[in-house]
Order: sequence, then structure tokens, then C-alpha cells
Amino acid sequence: MSWDSYIDNLQAQSKDASGGAHVDKCCIIGLDGGTSWTTAGHANALKGLPAEYVIIARSFKSKDFTPFMASGVRLEEIKYQFLRVEDDKVVFAKQKEQGAITMQCSKTAVVIAHVPEGGQQGNANKSVQTIADYLESLGM
Repeated sequence: MSWDSYIDNLQAQSKDASGGAHVDKCCIIGLDGGTSWTTAGHANALKGLPAEYVIIARSFKSKDFTPFMASGVRLEEIKYQFLRVEDDKVVFAKQKEQGAITMQCSKTAVVIAHVPEGGQQGNANKSVQTIADYLESLGM
């Protein structure tokens, strides 16, 4: 099964009333071990390092977000400032001139979206939640 169609779907979900997408790249990783479910070959794939994904997956699985609080969220070798966690399943981070990150876990995966600088993170939040909730509804 190819998970890359979820990248297109997530981006489409982030569009505003004028049709502009607010997510420029995204991915889905497994909650067990941080293995990427989406491929780096997709034009709009978020291409994090395996070590970055491991830390993200471990934090969500253990519900221990202190690594993010202490050292920020690292993706694509960029350090994003941790903003907050909600309900032990959604994490928000931002880096000036780099954009923002929204991450939400389902039962077996973490959905991650990047918003470019100037984009609306609220639109990304809704699209990430839509995909994560869908995965949950499938028991994933």
C-alpha cells in the first residue's frame, strides 16, 4: 500500500477559501520506531532524518514531550521551538523564517505537517487532525 496519497490529501485539506494550500510538505511515520510510511520520493514529502523520526515517535508513544521542551523539535535538520502539547497527542512547534510544524498521533502513526513562513498553521492543524482521526477510525 502506498501512503503517498495521504500527502496529497493532507495538503488538499489545508486549503483556505481562496484555494491556497497552507501545508507545503508532510509525512506519516509509525509510532513504533518512527519508520516513515510515506516515501521521500513524493514531491511534497517532509524528508526528516531517521534519527529525528525515532525521537518524535518515542516522545508520542511514551507521552513524554520533555525532549521537545528541552531541545526543540528537529525535522530536516532544522530546530523548531516547541510551543505546546495538547491532550498528549498534538504538538506544535515554530521556527522564525522556517515556518511551523503540527504533529498529531493516532493509535499507530504520527501525522506531521509543515507550514511555510506566512502560512496559516490553523489550516494545517485541521488537516492533520482530519488524517489522524481517519487513521484512528480505521484502528490505526
